[in-house]
Amino acid sequence: MDQRELTCDLNPALLADGGVGRDGIPALSNPAFVPVAPLVNENTYIADSHRVIALFEAGEWLVIPHNVMWRHEVVNLPEITVTYCPLTGSAMAFARLSVGGAEFGVSGLLYQANLILYDRNEPNESLWPQMLGEARCGPRSGQTLQRVPVVEMTYGAWRALHPESKVVALPTVFERGLYMFSPYGFDYENPDNPDYLGYPIPLNDSRLLPKERVLGIPDVDGRPVAYSFHAMAAAGDYGVWELEYEGEPAVVLWSKEGQAAMVYRSKVNGTETGFRVTERGIEDDLTGTVWAADGSPIAGTLVGTAARLRGIPSAYVAFWGAWAAFHPDTELGIAQ
Repeated sequence: MDQRELTCDLNPALLADGGVGRDGIPALSNPAFVPVAPLVNENTYIADSHRVIALFEAGEWLVIPHNVMWRHEVVNLPEITVTYCPLTGSAMAFARLSVGGAEFGVSGLLYQANLILYDRNEPNESLWPQMLGEARCGPRSGQTLQRVPVVEMTYGAWRALHPESKVVALPTVFERGLYMFSPYGFDYENPDNPDYLGYPIPLNDSRLLPKERVLGIPDVDGRPVAYSFHAMAAAGDYGVWELEYEGEPAVVLWSKEGQAAMVYRSKVNGTETGFRVTERGIEDDLTGTVWAADGSPIAGTLVGTAARLRGIPSAYVAFWGAWAAFHPDTELGIAQ
């Protein structure tokens, strides 16, 4: 089936051929991982300033650097698919079992400059725009992917928090050299750069710069809400913002050092509590434990336990221009 001739429930004016063809950007399936520390050949391709995507799977933290995603965009783990679109700056993960164990690949098509996935196991393939999180073309149109929470931060901040975690391994000198630099160029991610490489995307919302990163939450009491990294950084080294999600309290946590933000349920060990910024960092009012932006305890009574804050799976980081294109009625969580 020719994907270009496929009838889709998408605005054709915002669809584009990425120019690489199906699997021209090759997804990874079950890559090897090595510890983030100590420094070994396989993990030397990442600088402390690079951003990484981290998720908790099967009892351990796994790290997938943007460096890897620049050239693969999709990593299929045994139960989870991790995706990153370098054009839209959007990192999302999905439970493969929620759609019959799909093994996702890169279709080569884009919608509003955003990655479109396809299932390699499906003979009559459906197409899944990443930021919509559901199939919009083909026989599975309308089927939703179950989202899995991930957190993004700089690699240096992550290694300091979780020296026991594992990162995607690159075994050869050629690979490590290839993955050190973005193929999109040094200027692509500049916040004020409005260029999405010419791919059609409506950039109608100028409240923020087009490539400013935001933490977006698609549905907060019926409306999308975005928290600007710039506004959170202006608030200080740490930040706490309370909101209500699906009728229950939630909280956004921010770390300036790690350039990290995520939203969590406002519960510690099942008990609702508040959070506040103190001289120690972000503390909960229930136990006085200090929490990192990834939802892990880093000081206080719960350090060394299995306690973790529960992330809201639908929240993810993206460039503002892309977020606003997919969520045109977004409210800003922090006044500009």
